[in-house]
Amino acid sequence: MVAALTEAERETALAALPDWEYDSKRDAISRKFKFADFTAAFAFMTRVSLHAEKADHHPEWFNVYNVVDITLTTHDAGDDGGLSQRDLDLAHKIEEFA
Repeated sequence: MVAALTEAERETALAALPDWEYDSKRDAISRKFKFADFTAAFAFMTRVSLHAEKADHHPEWFNVYNVVDITLTTHDAGDDGGLSQRDLDLAHKIEEFA
């Protein structure tokens, strides 16, 4: 099991990820990425997927043409799942790839 972030930890961490939106119902963060075309979006998803597999932490995502919507939450964090350091680490890596 992974520790869920406290409210104070979450607020501090999200200040460093200003383009990500917090969903309090799911205790998750999400962001929409828009690329020049499908090939660029798919290349981005490939980079993220290779890193996610190595980290054993996988995003929820949805892709249509040049748009990729990503949601991050840790399903085994705390009692009911929620935002964890693993999500924040992946979000920062995703920002690098974007």
